[in-house]
Amino acid sequence: MRTDRLTAVERAYNRRLVAPLTRRDLVKTVTVAAGAVVFAGYGKSTVAKAQGNIRLVQWYHQYGEEGTQDAALRYAEEYTTVNPNVEVEMVWVPGDYEATVLPAALLTDEGPDVFEGHVTQALVDAGQVVPLDDLYTPEVRADFHPNDIATATVDGKIYSVKMVNDTGVLYYRKSLLEEAGVQPPTTMDEVIAAANTLNSGRVKGLFLGNDGGITALLTLAPQSAGTDILVNNEIVFNNERTVLAYEKIRELNDSGALLVGAPTDWWDPSAFTGGLAAMQWTGLWAMPGIREGIGEDFGIVPWPALDAQGVPVTFWGGWAEMVNAKSRNIDAAKAFVRWLWIENTANQQDWNLSYGFHVPPRLSAAAEAEPLKTPPPADAVRYFYENGKILPPQWTPAMGTALTNALSNIVKNGAPAAEEVAAAAQTCEQELQRLLG
Repeated sequence: MRTDRLTAVERAYNRRLVAPLTRRDLVKTVTVAAGAVVFAGYGKSTVAKAQGNIRLVQWYHQYGEEGTQDAALRYAEEYTTVNPNVEVEMVWVPGDYEATVLPAALLTDEGPDVFEGHVTQALVDAGQVVPLDDLYTPEVRADFHPNDIATATVDGKIYSVKMVNDTGVLYYRKSLLEEAGVQPPTTMDEVIAAANTLNSGRVKGLFLGNDGGITALLTLAPQSAGTDILVNNEIVFNNERTVLAYEKIRELNDSGALLVGAPTDWWDPSAFTGGLAAMQWTGLWAMPGIREGIGEDFGIVPWPALDAQGVPVTFWGGWAEMVNAKSRNIDAAKAFVRWLWIENTANQQDWNLSYGFHVPPRLSAAAEAEPLKTPPPADAVRYFYENGKILPPQWTPAMGTALTNALSNIVKNGAPAAEEVAAAAQTCEQELQRLLG
């Protein structure tokens, strides 16, 4: 979750080919008594043993929050208790999970039965994931936000169940804004003005990450302008609104009011709590640490609209559970996913709120979660539902690289924004046509 977000971004822009491996090559495991954890080779495997003959292997990437691995084991043990004929091997996978380890495993006949990740057009086209539409009764489907359904859907079929929802907000120090006579910004020009006013030299006005917001605002900036990135299998960001949004990021960088060179990046709140910046864009996951560091001396807003024609926005992130199409126990795997991420409200709240700070994907589970009922967490959830923007399964790392290079050239090298945006759009269109055939 929080500490893996930076590596997830890096992985998305540094995918590489790997030779096919078997699951035993990737995760060398030893079956031991229930509850024992072993490590040999690539990952950590924990087995909740059963008396029957159905064995499921479930993969997680290595979460950063303390307690998550024990929780995942506990869920597996609970399932085995209520389903004594099913044994669940919970595997904790470190390293370059989604870009290398998981794709290699899915090419073999011995990959995980159940795994977390993100639905992509490529996964579906390769026949590596199973449709889960039968898990979504009308009542179940209504209990998930349409964005979670959209990011799981390819060609009209649903391929995952959301486990964790992540989002971001712009945090600001109430006391510093009050002292400077600054209101929380609602437009990009107000962001720039506020950052300049709050910039005292010792305390910078705003922290968007050590790249000046290129990563954090790559897709949010066009979306805040009222346009989008990829909609209905069409690249839609090649327009004047995206150009203006990217030019404003350059203006913000040129102002000198941004913090650059912080000890950690935008996903970590220490620059904000340590007094290095008066405002910071980071995740909801950072809120407990911010409260611990500065008490209640903070407020939050979504990322502001570009201007009067724009809209406030935030990202719609997280992780989802899928079923491997090569599983020898597809029905049992689907039953496990349904039990854990659809039926089990207590575990969903525990997973999202006991170790980090996230939004349970089921709307009813989030509404019943005590930590999210009062502001500022309740405000963050409202922004998430009202202003959250998605990237569909057709968006690829190659497209992200093209757009990142364009924005970097605009911000760092002063390149003409319209030309860079048009070139990136052309690359993305070519990649999309390759993907869709």
